[in-house]
Amino acid sequence: MMNPKAKPLALAIALAGGLALPMTASHAANPCNPCAPKAQNPCATKNPCAASSRNKPSNAIDPKLVTRPKSYKPYAGNAGELSKVGQRLWSDSSLSTNGMSCNTCHQANGAFQDSFAQPYPHAVQMARDRAGMKTTQVDEMVQICMLAPMAAQPLPWDSKELAALAAYSTELQKSFTPARGKVGNPCAARNPCAAGNPCAAKNPCAAKK
Repeated sequence: MMNPKAKPLALAIALAGGLALPMTASHAANPCNPCAPKAQNPCATKNPCAASSRNKPSNAIDPKLVTRPKSYKPYAGNAGELSKVGQRLWSDSSLSTNGMSCNTCHQANGAFQDSFAQPYPHAVQMARDRAGMKTTQVDEMVQICMLAPMAAQPLPWDSKELAALAAYSTELQKSFTPARGKVGNPCAARNPCAAGNPCAAKNPCAAKK
């Protein structure tokens, strides 16, 4: 039986995987409800992990905040060292203001679109939907994630942290295999809060009517 106090994203992933759990009185008005309108909820209106236009949030990102400046000079360092630093930062929730980290959405290469297998720059649905960017560089994508899912400020463009996360993202691309139409992200096309989804009518954490 799943712990009713599990984090919303973990519960949503489980539900999206097809788990069917019985409704109990303890689940009523439970804060772990993956379909509740909560700021950190992966299924809420401001879905931090969404890649689908059906979940497009109302708070668009100013592209000026996440586009490389004209005088851009990234932090220069050893690629291998930067990747190791980036791997550590990938799970560092202190970079956010809501307890999230890069790994919250992308654990085990999850929640990446098939296009992640392509070299940057390339089109990213989230960047297009939120910032109107047709193509995105890897460091620009890091900045978008800092603003959107992680509810923080962009990292300084010349910072070691930004260079490190960009380097680790590039390293992750080497082991990424496109889903070829299969959606693993519970907050993407097969939104667990959508009609016909096990998270909707049979939501184990929903308040009883």
